[in-house]
Amino acid sequence: MENVVLIIHLLLALGLIAVVLLQRSEGGGLGMGGGGGGAVSGRAAATALSRLTWILAIAFICTSITLTVLAAQKSSGSSVTDRIVAPQSEQDGTPAVPAPLGSDLLPPSEGDNAPLVPSAD
Repeated sequence: MENVVLIIHLLLALGLIAVVLLQRSEGGGLGMGGGGGGAVSGRAAATALSRLTWILAIAFICTSITLTVLAAQKSSGSSVTDRIVAPQSEQDGTPAVPAPLGSDLLPPSEGDNAPLVPSAD
């Protein structure tokens, strides 16, 4: 399911890029005007392209939300810290008790007057 939505999402992204690049520049941004009045220029073409842009944009946002919901459901109940394996003690085979995560990043307590020197592990 997730792969199907992802493929649709990528196709919508490519389609949205193509449709935006096909549209005529009306503001003349960066000094590049839309150019002369060829067969492609016309109000009807701009209206159809803007409608198609809106449709693709709405579909792109819907697939983005769907992928977010699918990823949240897939990862619910698990954490990155669940994948950490406790190291085994070399002497007796019992698992060594690791220090709490982030304990070396905490500031010193009020009674601790030891100098702040980094330890080489």
